Amino acid sequence: MPVVRIRRRKAVALASAAVLAGLAVPALAPGSAGATAPTPADARTAAVAAYAAPDGYYDGAEGKTGEALRFALNSIVSDQTKLSYSAVWDALKDTDEDPSNSGNVILLYSGVSRSKSASGGDTGDWNREHVWAKSHGDFGTSTGPGTDIHHLRPSDVQVNSIRGNKDFDNGGSAVANGGGSLTDSDSFEPRDAVKGDVARMIFYMAVRYEGTDGWPDLEPNDSVDNGSAPYIGKLAVLKEWNEQDPPDAFEQRRNDVIFESYQHNRNPFVDHPEWVESIW
Repeated sequence: MPVVRIRRRKAVALASAAVLAGLAVPALAPGSAGATAPTPADARTAAVAAYAAPDGYYDGAEGKTGEALRFALNSIVSDQTKLSYSAVWDALKDTDEDPSNSGNVILLYSGVSRSKSASGGDTGDWNREHVWAKSHGDFGTSTGPGTDIHHLRPSDVQVNSIRGNKDFDNGGSAVANGGGSLTDSDSFEPRDAVKGDVARMIFYMAVRYEGTDGWPDLEPNDSVDNGSAPYIGKLAVLKEWNEQDPPDAFEQRRNDVIFESYQHNRNPFVDHPEWVESIW
């Protein structure tokens, strides 16, 4: 892959890590020719912008809307390197690394920073959460949608079990150690800080897996009782979450690392969240 992209990712990673760690941008010294120091919000915006897709990546989608845009994005993101399920462990240690502690990962639903070495199936461990529940389409963990790290995230074992294969919706009671996540008998609501992340992972899966390459045709809908059908809901709520929680530097960096180092494809809705409304 082009060296320029690798250098760009490494250069902006330091700036984004500072933003994600909550470091303030230092003010200019007195008498700095009247210049104004950038605010933390300015720095955060700059860090996010630094993770834009390389020139030309979305050329095939330019000027398109609706089904034409969806078809174009499917063609673009289907060009990917596929991982084995065992390889996902190490990939997640990179994609979801805690910017404040390189020995840890950030857990999706709880927001907790946990040691990379604490991966497994016991209480206190983290495991591999399929945000698009693998039973929704019954694709399991075979190479394909079951190993696509655009929707696989580190999650606390117990919180992952509580989420199970529930659809996404608002409401419910608090999830123990869930960082503000809620659940009821048929749905799960993630903490506010990752609502948009969850939505954009679902929308990625829907445009990537269209039933044309031997895998189910995945599609969001407005139900919360989808069972083993290749659907997940609620669409209206997921669209709201995409609007309420725009991509931040952590999500943008994650998209970049997957593109540069692992699958070599991108989640287009992290780069262009406005495309959600254009398609759905």
